[in-house]
Parts: sequence; C-alpha cells; structure tokens
Amino acid sequence: MGKGKITGFVHSGITVKDLDASLEFYVDLLGLKLRSRQNVTDDYVLNIVEIPGIKEIKIAFIEIPGGTVIEMLEYEGTKTYSGAARTCDYGTGHICLQVENLESMYEDLKEKGVQFQSKGVQNITSGANKGAKAIYMLDPDGYIIELMESK
Repeated sequence: MGKGKITGFVHSGITVKDLDASLEFYVDLLGLKLRSRQNVTDDYVLNIVEIPGIKEIKIAFIEIPGGTVIEMLEYEGTKTYSGAARTCDYGTGHICLQVENLESMYEDLKEKGVQFQSKGVQNITSGANKGAKAIYMLDPDGYIIELMESK
C-alpha cells in the first residue's frame, strides 16, 4: 500500500450564523452561484464534526466563477459563538475574489450597507500583485472577503 498524497482541491468551508442571510449576501448581492442546499442529520456527518448536541447542519455549496466551491454550514442544536477576529489573529482567514471594476463595485456595495474593513480601494504597489487593486470587506458574520482587480 502506497503513501497517501494530496491530489486536488475540493472546497473551503465557512460556518455561518444564519444560512439564509449568508446566501442573500453571497448569491443575491455578490452574484455567486448556489450549487446545492440541504439539511443534514446523517450520523456520518455528525461523527465527522463531533460537536455534542448537534441536531442538524444546514449546508449550502456556492460556486465562484472558475469552479471554486465554498461550503457554508449553519449548526442547529448547540450554542454557537462568533469566530470573527482581526486579520492578524491566527485561526482566522479570508477568501479573495477576482473582480472587474473594483471602484464601482465598492461604491455599489457600500451604498447597499456592506461593511468594509479597508477605508477604500488600495493600489498594490509591490510584490506579486503589484499594479492590482484590493479591498477587504466583511460578510454578515464578520468573515473577511478580499476583492481584487488584477493589473
């Protein structure tokens, strides 16, 4: 028997407080595609997460143009807490979405009440993304979403 090895990427997951609110943000507001949605009570899933008291997990898979998938999970039956943290705190993370017309998108999302961590669109002046533009915003649960317009 050979050694195991990584052969590809399947998805990333984000735990959310309210799946409907998160889908409204990611699908309705940002325009990402809802791939599937389900309510899970199967023992194998509950055994994977090993959280006492879980009765159900509401799950949705959304797709970013290009095929990358994000799994969103809302846990039912146990007390949950916010994992929102500063960008510098370990255990936190962010996703970066490629966009067009970042300044226009920023103004539109700001007008619609989206919270931004950055004070405005930033021009990247060094490093691998020199010449691009980027901004950090927050989803309904405080998860960091970076929007980037390539050079």
